[in-house]
Amino acid sequence: MTVKIRTAVVLVGGAGLRMRPLTEDLPKCMIPLHGKPLIYWTLTWLRDNGFDHAVLGVSYRKEVVIKYVKENPLGISVDFSEHTQEGETGEGFRLAIKRHVNDENFLAMNGDELTNLNIEKFVDFHLRHKSVATIAVSPMRSPFAVLEIEGNDIVEFKEKPLLKDTCVSAGIYVFNHAISDYLPITGSMERLTFSVLAKKRLLKAYKLSENEKWLTINSIKDLSVAEQEFTSLRGQ
Repeated sequence: MTVKIRTAVVLVGGAGLRMRPLTEDLPKCMIPLHGKPLIYWTLTWLRDNGFDHAVLGVSYRKEVVIKYVKENPLGISVDFSEHTQEGETGEGFRLAIKRHVNDENFLAMNGDELTNLNIEKFVDFHLRHKSVATIAVSPMRSPFAVLEIEGNDIVEFKEKPLLKDTCVSAGIYVFNHAISDYLPITGSMERLTFSVLAKKRLLKAYKLSENEKWLTINSIKDLSVAEQEFTSLRGQ
């Protein structure tokens, strides 16, 4: 696969509070999945898709991540960028980009995403539309049953349906370096940056195809689902 960008920025600094007690002594990216830490699957996925440089934004239990990556070289050059928990994703991405990214366009993602996203198509879409940021988006699966009601009658009952007209962010992006002008000193990039870019029509959506799957690992239940769906997400 020939990808036209070579650098990825990955935030792995979260405390993973919703995954306690697994994250009491470990950052979320070091939790085992299919026999390896999550960070292993992220870095090898990037490597296998043609990336030769990754920047890891670290914070909570950063020494554990740094030690693992340095002791287990995975065929991809890795830099580390430290940020604070309070600074959130805005500070995390801003500092990582400022310190280690010179590329005009690059991949960015949260470290708790597992996907078989076609990066080549994703990048080509971003470059073709010349946006400041492109977000990989997927139809939302409702966590609840959705009802259709006429008067007092429930005429249709759909248990946790896929809401094809409602898209959610997969937490995976392609950025142009101009994103730096919009990142806050501290605070949520998703809230403070993307809302501004959307109003300026500088934010594009790459819709995952039916063959492209994505899963965020935010809880122990998500981890269990990821184990079950690992083969379809990683093909291993």
